[in-house]
Amino acid sequence: MNVYVLGAGLMGRTIVYDLCHHASFDQVFLLDANQTRLDEAQELLSNCNVKYKQVDVTNNSMMKQELHDASVLISAVPYMYNVELTKLAIETGCHFIDLGGNNDVVQKQRSLHEKAITQQVTIIPDSGLAPGLVSIITKAIVEGYDRVHSVRLRVGGLPKNPRPPLEYQLVFSPNGLINEYLEDAIVLDHGKIRSVPSLTDLENIHFSKPFEQMEAFITSGGCSTLPATYQHRIGYLDYKTIRYPGHCTKMKTMLDLGLGNTDPITIDETSVVPRDVLIELLKKSLPSTGEDVVLLKVIADVEKENKRWLVEYEMIDWFDNKTSLSAMMRTTGFPVAITADFLEKGIINTSGVYCPEEIIPPALMFEELEKRNIHFTISQKPYKEDC
Repeated sequence: MNVYVLGAGLMGRTIVYDLCHHASFDQVFLLDANQTRLDEAQELLSNCNVKYKQVDVTNNSMMKQELHDASVLISAVPYMYNVELTKLAIETGCHFIDLGGNNDVVQKQRSLHEKAITQQVTIIPDSGLAPGLVSIITKAIVEGYDRVHSVRLRVGGLPKNPRPPLEYQLVFSPNGLINEYLEDAIVLDHGKIRSVPSLTDLENIHFSKPFEQMEAFITSGGCSTLPATYQHRIGYLDYKTIRYPGHCTKMKTMLDLGLGNTDPITIDETSVVPRDVLIELLKKSLPSTGEDVVLLKVIADVEKENKRWLVEYEMIDWFDNKTSLSAMMRTTGFPVAITADFLEKGIINTSGVYCPEEIIPPALMFEELEKRNIHFTISQKPYKEDC
């Protein structure tokens, strides 16, 4: 059977790369409306058996024609297209996976659950890094213990060699980054799902050298459906983004001044949108290439057989010089490709719309990631009140 990947950007290329090296599909297709992006993708994928097609994702009739022999459709395009693509996948009878990124979009996809069951297809939104991989880790924790008092998710994509002023590298859309910093986040707080402001609850977080002193703070999006899924299984759950020290305060100052606003202001009779100015300044001032690192830590307060433990999952993934795949590309794209292979092999065979924590087997996912040199260190120690 065939798999189709929509979007020839960094994540789409990574997904295709992994599918070609590890999955069992007959043919892999990469689709994009931009021929230049397709040409650029071929450089990374020169040794892969891929068919490239210039197709506009918004052209419904053309997409239907392309997908007549698709087994799995993967979206690596912006989240605003995912509801219509979900409908298209259900209509054409192929499974669908996307990278997510917006809670409202996911809820609209979940409303199509019964239609997906009728067509015997599986829809899995939010299948990247966070949400995605952190959701699967949370599933492993819930399934492995009798009681889960709290789960704290911490993830950050960072430059290996940070530079001022923000010690950050643009690993995805600056507009999306601003959304994560401006939109309210959700937390699960003892049975209640609450909204809390982003860029708050700053904490110190520690990894091995050279990341001994880092910071983490609340941002939107990373929890996705976890609070609803585990509303009665986990006491407290939140998500924070990891950055080099000082980043949060600098970004909060700019956004508090209004540089994230979308309402135009007038300067010398010229209308200017503050957010557009900030986006252009970020593009101009921050690197978008260079070696990167992804830091992940999931800390859980749990009980099993009346003993209380502090469990910690930790991952540090680096830019891969052999493949030129960044850490963010690897840790976001590989889980999507693995999920597609699970669908193709029948490891996942339940029809409907499910988020990763509801349907992806953690042990098998971790096993596949190990084959790709994405390693987790898992520790368990007796819980102490001052932890």
